[in-house]
Amino acid sequence: MASAEEFRLGRRSVRLTSGERILFPGDGVTKGDIAAYYRDAAPALIPHLRDRPFTLKRYPHGIRETPYFQKQAPRGLPSWIPTRQFRTLPREGGPRLVDFVLVNEAAALAWMVQMNCIDMNAWYSRGDLPERPDYVVFDLDPPASRNGFSQAIRVAHLVREALERLDLRCYVKTSGADGIHVLVPIVRRSSFPETYEFAERVSRGLEQEHPGLVTTEWLKKKRRGVLVDHRQNGHGKTIASAYSVRPKPGAPVSAPLRWEELGERVRPRDFGMREALQRVDRYGDLFEPTLRGGQSLGPALRKLRAD
Repeated sequence: MASAEEFRLGRRSVRLTSGERILFPGDGVTKGDIAAYYRDAAPALIPHLRDRPFTLKRYPHGIRETPYFQKQAPRGLPSWIPTRQFRTLPREGGPRLVDFVLVNEAAALAWMVQMNCIDMNAWYSRGDLPERPDYVVFDLDPPASRNGFSQAIRVAHLVREALERLDLRCYVKTSGADGIHVLVPIVRRSSFPETYEFAERVSRGLEQEHPGLVTTEWLKKKRRGVLVDHRQNGHGKTIASAYSVRPKPGAPVSAPLRWEELGERVRPRDFGMREALQRVDRYGDLFEPTLRGGQSLGPALRKLRAD
């Protein structure tokens, strides 16, 4: 019989079964280890998930097996975990209504681990204004070369400089996998087509200025340089949250950084669960400003269109 452990989180109690199951072969990281990390990381992480439609990415057999995605709220969902219904457009078939889970508290986060979720993936928008994103995302994917991540670091700073010329502040985190995420917090007035257009114009401008270093080419066989992926800005797209564990060897975490930290010595998997919690203790939540919005995208987009 599988063992079970009760996680007491505020007013809630979550039963975690098979906590000894190893999800990261080679590292010995168990389901219980992931649950314990998220319990401790919840104060910093939950604000980045709250009220955002959540997609479960489930790894019942660990990271070496193919996960499966689940948008519809699972059977057995506790009554205290809220859901919101939205219409989706699957690749196959017509539109359908889906009841998305909202991960609004630490106990709901623990329940996602019970469902064998490792990384926590949510929409760019919140449930009250699903068509109005909170931020623009620049997803930097380095080439598979020895100095690929160093190139991505250089490109991240180029993205920042381009945004600063448009009077927009931005924030950076490791993806926790192999890349870098740059987020631009905005007021919730712009649509997804507008954020897509904005990201595309910035990305293609950098591609023209830095050929061979920056690319927007989607096909890997044609790609040279670091992909600045503007295509991630779309309705229903998800991003691995800040402080999310990623399904890679060593159980790295998607770690917010100060821009001055993003130097040549940084590597994509420098930040494990212990390091992520230590950084929160030392710096607080470096990604908290992305929750405030406050920046209008309109003037910058009009300037890019005029140029």
